[in-house]
Amino acid sequence: MKNIKNILFALSVLVLSSCDNTLDLGPEDSLTPDIIFSTEALSRNAVTGMYSTLQSSNVLSGIPDTMTEWQADNVEFVGSFPTFSEVYMYNTLSDNVSILNIWNSTYFSINQSNMIILNVPTVADPEFSDASKNDLVGQARFVRALMYFKLSQMFGKQLKQDPTGNSLSVPLVTEPYQGTVNVPARATLSEVYTSIEEDLLFAQGAITNTLKSRATSASATALLARLYLYQERWSEAANSATAVINTSGISLATDYAFYNNASTEHIFQVQNIPGDAGFAESFSKLYSPTAFGGRGDAPFSANLISAFEATPADLRFALSRSGVDASNRTSLFTTKYPNGQANTDDPNVLRVSEMYLIRAESNFRDNSAIGDTPVNDLNRTRVRANLLPLITITSINDILVERRKEFCFEGLRRMDLLRNNLPLRSATMVDFDRAQPNANKVLFPIPQRELDNNPNLTQNPGY
Repeated sequence: MKNIKNILFALSVLVLSSCDNTLDLGPEDSLTPDIIFSTEALSRNAVTGMYSTLQSSNVLSGIPDTMTEWQADNVEFVGSFPTFSEVYMYNTLSDNVSILNIWNSTYFSINQSNMIILNVPTVADPEFSDASKNDLVGQARFVRALMYFKLSQMFGKQLKQDPTGNSLSVPLVTEPYQGTVNVPARATLSEVYTSIEEDLLFAQGAITNTLKSRATSASATALLARLYLYQERWSEAANSATAVINTSGISLATDYAFYNNASTEHIFQVQNIPGDAGFAESFSKLYSPTAFGGRGDAPFSANLISAFEATPADLRFALSRSGVDASNRTSLFTTKYPNGQANTDDPNVLRVSEMYLIRAESNFRDNSAIGDTPVNDLNRTRVRANLLPLITITSINDILVERRKEFCFEGLRRMDLLRNNLPLRSATMVDFDRAQPNANKVLFPIPQRELDNNPNLTQNPGY
């Protein structure tokens, strides 16, 4: 997946009414689905195109996950982009272009998935077996599930803020755009979660691919474990995590060299090289100081530094470097995304340490020991980080602190706080009052352009 291949997807444009009224398509872009999905080889090219668009900094390579980190307590935003600053200061407007770009790019990826899911089963190529078709459809359904999971976390309330699951999430589009503009209403969080689970269960049983740069059965199971954790389905989360932990070729790395490299640590990892498109504001651009080719926009927050200073021997704190930030101060930056100049960081979408901590939390909350005891699982990441093992887990905070230190800068912190109904920032941090879990602008706005073009959409409160 090294070059974006859009032989199929120029016709899909964007999914909702945000698509342009006129398109300037070259002959190579005007291929119809019956041509694109006429052979196994062309169908596989379409799947490659689907993965290529995930590389965009508006999808999996930077902006959405980084935004959620500085909306919470791990990251301080000191850059000059007003659309990013709005999110950091909880002054977001409904016409925020960065949020519109996330929405459009993610729905574009969903539409690519929908095209594959609809058309691959009908390919009349005698060499294209049903098992191979199911593999590709399963991969597309994994991608669709991952995209909806990401969107649902940004644009709608979570279960701790509305335990009914009936709060509005995002439009659930499961058919590809084929020339008719759809204007769907927002689905509820329960409806979106049901769709995600259905897609992942299918993918879990259908995917035969084993390359970790693409969806595998294990990555579908891992995302199910995360979904079940967020739904507080403890035994299902623990069992799914255990299944991944027991998968051949997946194991906890002995050190932290796995960042930006192939490793048994990874379950699903986007892999980028120089020349790949879509990295204007990648992880490394945002998280690297100016001397290392970055913008210096997003250093450690003082709050995260204090958390690490409580355990100074923690090797994860050593994954940092000092440098000049965008406001010309000396700040601390993560080295998880080291390639600010080459712009080729490999996002960590799913890795096995999360499975151990999902299992630890699920077992702790459920007073169970599926796969292992909670403290044993928690100690696996602590010991790797050069910390003394705990004798016992005294509260859920032990696990949340460990998750924070293990996954800082990887986009999980905001949801860890929201699913525990905790403020996104501590009382000593800026905008603490605006960072309460039920505060209006904790949710991203439905983009104003979507509202203008779709009368069935409703806006989040406060916009």
